[in-house]
Amino acid sequence: MPRKWVTVGWLVFSFIGFLDSTYLTIQHYRGALIGCSILSNCEEVTTSEYSVIAGIPLALLGALYYLTIFLLTIAYFDTKHSRILTVIPLLTILGFVASLILVYLQVFVIHALCLYCLMSALTSTGLFILAMISKFDRFAKT
Repeated sequence: MPRKWVTVGWLVFSFIGFLDSTYLTIQHYRGALIGCSILSNCEEVTTSEYSVIAGIPLALLGALYYLTIFLLTIAYFDTKHSRILTVIPLLTILGFVASLILVYLQVFVIHALCLYCLMSALTSTGLFILAMISKFDRFAKT
């Protein structure tokens, strides 16, 4: 069983990531350019060829990722089913690796940074770190 603050952290980070990705998804489908107050190149990232896969916006995939983590965490609180504690860390590895690739693309390929995309990368990294804490705690107890 992970520490309670870890599971609460999963809820918080996944909710923030879901809101961020949902906003980007809505803006994508509205065809709206996304302005950033701190970084001025959000639209270069969100309209680049790397912002969609097979016609599906990456933001939508991100929203589904965060929603899945959020719902799995709620399911864990409800059931205390240990299999959920196996699935969440695996998903966070996927999310973390995807975030690393996307930040690489922003910095070295697109040469522009999107504040909202970086927020998603931070929330994904937070989920990954919390999941690794959970895994190491479970490993240390065995």
